Amino acid sequence: MKNIFNDLDSQNYEEGVILAVSNSYEKLYYFNEDFDQIPDEVQKELQVMLVWHTEEVGGIIVVGFNKEGELYIEAASKEYDGYYDEIGSHLKIKQYQSEKKELFASLQAFYDCFF
Repeated sequence: MKNIFNDLDSQNYEEGVILAVSNSYEKLYYFNEDFDQIPDEVQKELQVMLVWHTEEVGGIIVVGFNKEGELYIEAASKEYDGYYDEIGSHLKIKQYQSEKKELFASLQAFYDCFF
């Protein structure tokens, strides 16, 4: 996985954009300030989901928009991380995609309207 923490503040929107990241290694949560107009309730729901994910399975989880403007969720771990639950991570992402359709639809609509 590419190093998602390089140049977070100087993203090239032609290549896609990171909306939010949670990192269990550094106990870090990042939310892209370009999306500050997203309602606070939506931002909070996203933060809780991502931080909870990394607390449960470890690793790093990213929500962003690819160069075509489509929402994506990506999870990864450091090489040789024996504590990272890769299967659990993928299952949780599938669960989010099923249970959080409204959240993801609202994020996609926001991106489509403003970017």
